[in-house]
Amino acid sequence: MTLDMILEEIKKANTIAVLAHESPDGDAIGSVLAMSIALENMGKNPDRLISEFPRKFKFLPGAEKVKASSDIEKYDLAIALDCSDLRRLDGKEYFENAKKTIVIDHHGTNTMFGDINFVNPVAPACCEILVGIFTYFELDIHQDLGTCILAGIITDTGGFKYQGVTPETFEFTAELLRKGVKVSEIYEQALETRTRSNFELLKRILSRMEILEDGKVTFTYITSQDEEEVNAEAGDHEGLVEVGRGVEGVEVSIFIRQIDKELKYKVSMRSTNDVNVSDICYLFGGGGHPRAAGCLIQGTIEQVKEKILKEVHNALEHRK
Repeated sequence: MTLDMILEEIKKANTIAVLAHESPDGDAIGSVLAMSIALENMGKNPDRLISEFPRKFKFLPGAEKVKASSDIEKYDLAIALDCSDLRRLDGKEYFENAKKTIVIDHHGTNTMFGDINFVNPVAPACCEILVGIFTYFELDIHQDLGTCILAGIITDTGGFKYQGVTPETFEFTAELLRKGVKVSEIYEQALETRTRSNFELLKRILSRMEILEDGKVTFTYITSQDEEEVNAEAGDHEGLVEVGRGVEGVEVSIFIRQIDKELKYKVSMRSTNDVNVSDICYLFGGGGHPRAAGCLIQGTIEQVKEKILKEVHNALEHRK
């Protein structure tokens, strides 16, 4: 069984790298921290490797142990979490050089790039998959571990409001409440608290937002100059794509962000019901979930906008 194989590799490894996707969100952060705490409970000393750690998640247990890089070139084991493709993996050099690799994920577009792959696309968050894994390993999901897991679940489900939420999600949350995990505090920190830079970026995207396709699509953007002017740090752009989806009648929200002053933009998309944005992003080498996905596109703002809107238009027409 796959979980037995994962457990065996963990037991054998002396050096372990725990990784997630680039520009990590709450589920990626929570997964890395939760897996690392679990490994420590198993007597291991893993490296939590995240090159850009969003400051809004520094309240989570184990965040102070996160490193941007490592001196170890060849790990015995590398574990990739919440990442569908090697190209999107932060620290992929550690993964590629490792003696053994494991992928744990919940994206339907996962390319199965590990030696051992445990992927459940039905799970609403990678952190919820970890619950099952830790239970199988007979690990105690104590308060610190539960806090990291719940942070991932809360962020990837939008505070339990997305369709992927299961009865098990609430059952597990109830059990964590009994163990002292402060659900309301995690919710406030992860979803409701904005950094000053994020708030300043929010004002800019709202001023630029266009409502297109007869009210079915919103489009907005920020540039690297915007981020410089508001002193944005890693993760300060998170959540901005959600704003457009909240407009009445909107089915697809598009948010693009310039990468490092290059003519390259990270496209983030969200949809409501009938448009699969993962399929659209896949056309540009990206992917994700049917209702939340992303990709990278080269070009100017207008060129990127034209390319992505063309595919969104086709998706809306095809739906008819």
